[in-house]
Amino acid sequence: MPETFYIHPTAVVEHDVVIGKKSNIWHHAHVREHSRIGKECVLGKGVYIDTGVAIGDYVKIQNGVSIYKGIVIEDKVYIGPNATFTNDMYPRSISPDWEIVPTYIREGASIGANATILCGIEIGSYSMIGAGSVVTNDILPHALMMGNPSRLKGFVCECGKLLKSETRDVMRFVCNACGKKYNHTFNNVC
Repeated sequence: MPETFYIHPTAVVEHDVVIGKKSNIWHHAHVREHSRIGKECVLGKGVYIDTGVAIGDYVKIQNGVSIYKGIVIEDKVYIGPNATFTNDMYPRSISPDWEIVPTYIREGASIGANATILCGIEIGSYSMIGAGSVVTNDILPHALMMGNPSRLKGFVCECGKLLKSETRDVMRFVCNACGKKYNHTFNNVC
């Protein structure tokens, strides 16, 4: 059966890796053993995927990103160039207490270029993290987060455009770009 994905000749893909149909792994990327790359994914130049990492379908990881063990990436996620992830709360070069702390990037989330994502958090579905932001806490679905540390600046539609509030007393939003409407009830709003 012919391969239905592309691996650039300079990329390193170790044994026991599952790669979905129509996925592309570009220049100097490195995918470690026992990893799974979903269908129609793009791994840009210099991307590193650690041992045992699972990446959903339709995910785009731009140049210079490392995805370490313990990071879970669901479908339709976008990760901008040089975004940084961590997986240990107390990193030391030699530590008997080294422990992987999971991080969850939920469906449709977008993470801007050079953002830093600390471990042990959940980035909500269809949220958007601004370029250069430092994320230290869980992020609500559809939240627009910016800054260091990141702060809530509004909410975004699945299409990525800023949502406008329809009312002042209830969290009802409408997207002026695509017309989609949202009626949210958030727990623990920042």
